[in-house]
Amino acid sequence: MPACIPARRLAAAGLLALTMTVAAPLAPIPLGFQPAYAAEKGVFFPESFTLSNGMQVVVIPNHRVPVVTHMVWYKVGAADEERGQSGIAHFLEHLMFKGTDAIQPGEFSRIIAKNGGRDNAFTSYDYTAYYQNVARDRLEMVMRMESDRMSNLKLTDAVVYPERDVIIEERRQRIENEPADRIGEQINATLFVHHPYGTPVIGWPQEMSALTREMAERFYKTWYTPNNAILVVSGDVTAAELKPLAERYYGAIAARPVPERKRVTEPPLTSSRQVVLRDDEVRQPSVRRIWTAPSYRLDQTGQPYALQVLAEIMSGGTTSRLYRSLVVDQKLATSAWLGYGPTAWDMATLSVGASPAAGVPMDKLESALWAEVDKLLKSGVTEEEVATARKRMLASAAYARDSLTGPAQTLGAALATGQSIDDVENWPVRIDAVTADQVNAAARAVLSQTNHVTGLLLPPTGKDS
Repeated sequence: MPACIPARRLAAAGLLALTMTVAAPLAPIPLGFQPAYAAEKGVFFPESFTLSNGMQVVVIPNHRVPVVTHMVWYKVGAADEERGQSGIAHFLEHLMFKGTDAIQPGEFSRIIAKNGGRDNAFTSYDYTAYYQNVARDRLEMVMRMESDRMSNLKLTDAVVYPERDVIIEERRQRIENEPADRIGEQINATLFVHHPYGTPVIGWPQEMSALTREMAERFYKTWYTPNNAILVVSGDVTAAELKPLAERYYGAIAARPVPERKRVTEPPLTSSRQVVLRDDEVRQPSVRRIWTAPSYRLDQTGQPYALQVLAEIMSGGTTSRLYRSLVVDQKLATSAWLGYGPTAWDMATLSVGASPAAGVPMDKLESALWAEVDKLLKSGVTEEEVATARKRMLASAAYARDSLTGPAQTLGAALATGQSIDDVENWPVRIDAVTADQVNAAARAVLSQTNHVTGLLLPPTGKDS
């Protein structure tokens, strides 16, 4: 069974933001702009081709060791579920391990492990992905198995309903028994009052218990087709070597029509809201505030790049503004952050938060945290801060090439949410073009919104820090 990851879209600045990208018309780089750090186009230098059935294939050569990461990304996630069937995307992710006529239930992962590999899967709002890390000479084996379950999944009541109990128990363990996850779920539901991003990826409990085999089969037949999937292979292989295998196993599967992704939009809210959770299990209190922010796909001005630089300035390590002020200088917090990830088919989010040091009252920490936000809005960031942040982010992108799985995850997430390879490969150039004026304008555009949600995670009354 996979250790699936129902994840929210939140990443640190720098390269991680590349894994959270969505396509959009990119903002033009100002004419005559001379970057202080001469970034060039190119991050992973992938090769790509498309099969006759419409399936996109991306190869990221890395010949350091004879190992490959094989990933299949489906352009469907929890936000594409029918209303009242929350959790069906994640449920199907589990059921994909229940076998075909060729592979018995549970045998998929056992075969991978027997051949020295590792496999897993994860579901998010906008995509679902399945991956295997194996030796190069086992690549054809995993392609044969993965392509088999793309079109030949066999579901029976005997395997579906026990697995439904498994995901319900997973929710109890991962959400209901974890105060930090519970308040995170409530914050999302409060921020997105109408859009499906307010519904947890794993599902609401009363709807999870009503999921059926028929629902899973319908979701599978609607969305799991090669023309709605992307194959990404990273490691000791070239496109010339992979293409005949891809054509043999995935190219033989017929394409089917895929519905348009139609989602409701948020109503125009202007009021701020607060969520408070007190629980005996809270060992580390925290405060956070979250705003909606532009994603790559919906942005027309280039703000996502400026917001990534902002996140690096405010939260990029021990020299960042928030850490230096709240943790080092004022000694009010054990951690402080500003997080932003531009990957979303629809809107993205930006959040600011902190956890108090021992003995520090929460209201004192809150005042100091909001003072830092006010300072940012009033005084902005400097060109020196922006230049330093850009250099760190570009260095992170360069080091990311050494990874095997990371590039596959980066490109897969980007392509599954509408971005192109060229968009990803242009990321260093566009980050390097960001100016202090752009960062300040983007910060004010997002942080000046009044429709934010503040979340307080606290111990029971009388036990506050």
